[in-house]
Amino acid sequence: MKARIPGMQGGGQANMMKKIQEMQANLEAKQAEIEASEFSASAGGGAVEVTVSGAHEVKAINLKPEIVDPEDIEMLSDLIIAATNEAMRKADDAMEQAMGALKGGLGLPF
Repeated sequence: MKARIPGMQGGGQANMMKKIQEMQANLEAKQAEIEASEFSASAGGGAVEVTVSGAHEVKAINLKPEIVDPEDIEMLSDLIIAATNEAMRKADDAMEQAMGALKGGLGLPF
């Protein structure tokens, strides 16, 4: 038994499949674009800056010289972690926004 969507007779189903395929291609393209993008965040008033890709790879860590204190490595570690986590959140938010916008264009109730 075939599932029938009200108002989708004959060519309507073919159009819906075409629309789904286009949406999938758009989703894949946007995902690749975001994964290739870079997101930066800082901590400690800009003393530590971390840049990550949308694929969650750390690309750069920049430290201001005055933050490097051999007596307080724990604080430096905490700042690097904070900046890295914020940069990852930015990458995740960009991906969620892009996917939500593209999925909304399909016009189906989810």
